[in-house]
Amino acid sequence: MSWIDLGIFLAYMIAMLGVGFFYMKKNTGQEDYYVGGRSIGSWHIGLSVVATDVGGGFSIGLGGLGFAMGISGSWMLFTGLLGAWLAAVLLIPRVKADPAFAKFFTFPQIMGHLYNSNAARVSAIICFLGYLGFTSSQLLAGAKLASGTFEALDLDVALLIMGGIAVIYTVLGGLKAVIYTDTVQWIILMLGLMFIGVPMAYNFVGGWSGISETLPASFFSFSNLTWQDLANWGITIIPIWFVGMTLYQRIFAARDVKSAKKAWFIAGLFEWPIMAFLGVSLGLLSRVAVEQGVLEGFDLGMDPEMGLPVLLSQILPAGILGLMMSAYFSAVLSTADSCLMAASGNMTTDLLGKFLKGKTLKEEMRVSQVLTLVIGGVAILIAMQMTEVLSLMLYSYAFMVSGLLVPVIGGLFFHQNNGTAAVVSMIAGGAVTAGLTISEIALPFGLDANLFGLTVSLLAFVSVIKIQKETSSKLKSI
Repeated sequence: MSWIDLGIFLAYMIAMLGVGFFYMKKNTGQEDYYVGGRSIGSWHIGLSVVATDVGGGFSIGLGGLGFAMGISGSWMLFTGLLGAWLAAVLLIPRVKADPAFAKFFTFPQIMGHLYNSNAARVSAIICFLGYLGFTSSQLLAGAKLASGTFEALDLDVALLIMGGIAVIYTVLGGLKAVIYTDTVQWIILMLGLMFIGVPMAYNFVGGWSGISETLPASFFSFSNLTWQDLANWGITIIPIWFVGMTLYQRIFAARDVKSAKKAWFIAGLFEWPIMAFLGVSLGLLSRVAVEQGVLEGFDLGMDPEMGLPVLLSQILPAGILGLMMSAYFSAVLSTADSCLMAASGNMTTDLLGKFLKGKTLKEEMRVSQVLTLVIGGVAILIAMQMTEVLSLMLYSYAFMVSGLLVPVIGGLFFHQNNGTAAVVSMIAGGAVTAGLTISEIALPFGLDANLFGLTVSLLAFVSVIKIQKETSSKLKSI
């Protein structure tokens, strides 16, 4: 990378830290820090949602899928579109219409309202652990991008640098800084990939003739995947739109129901087809370059997720490379900062909230910032132990979904407000998914552990309700 690119990159990162510092001065308490004052418009929220969901790890992960399987990898984000639109139609009207939720900051507060304080605490622990893992995946994505771009930069060193920037920026600015900068970051990334990255990579590998002569036809087929791939993506990604803390924070931040629904429809369309095809196309083009032997320092035995950043570092001219890498790094920050805010919100509001009673708004915000800093440091340490972005993201998703989906659906839509059933369901579902994932047991039909965790969660929820009803009936008859 030339000094021009390095200068652009450093200026961009300093600007992001400047935005965080600006909003630090404007934030007056947790209402601003965690839910942006509840007055943000639909386009800002919609682009922030897609930046959070797709901008960082999924961009790198999609490149890896395109490298490995071609355009069929785009189906992963089709499940994101389905999840966003289902949440817009079903979830948002239910959440925004309930006046009890008007002052909430977090998802576990909803669980506490639907059930009891025990359910709130258990859901907070699940959310915290899930988003801690998700934050780590985003920092790992940034480190891979950095080490793939800067040849002399070791992955762990890159992780410390990227993690440090992401954590400090988030600690300073809170949700307003996250949402407003997400909008700009994601637009720059999308336009850069669409009008610079893809066209230049396409020409670099010799256009369509070079592509078609290098790769087999399966890379250009939408059916180059198994039904298990689609099922596992769907069962993991669609439900996250109903339990994701980062998404509830943005629902709370929206002005009204109409703005929130519009934001979710915007996010769905940008996820699929726009970002889905941009990501897998660049991954596919990096595979072509490797097969042709024109991608220096990379071969088929290396990590597929590194193909995209290595390709971009070699095809983009000075100046443009710095801008594109800045946009990619910012996209990673867009997801990392949101996930870090979610984990911090769980810890501050739901797990340690009673210790903040009696403190001033300024004191509350300082405690929130310190906890955000500590959590960010832990996330960096976790990322150092992992190697694959997409797997870490999907593991984190699955753990939250299997523990939280059944009780939130049961409470919000079926009015089954049994606190014991909710707690048992959350613990059973999350434990089964985590246990199967860690043990690496071969599961039937190659299905994801999340499906089995969700099944156990549902059975536990229904069984506890039924047992308690039967017991209550017997006691009444005595």
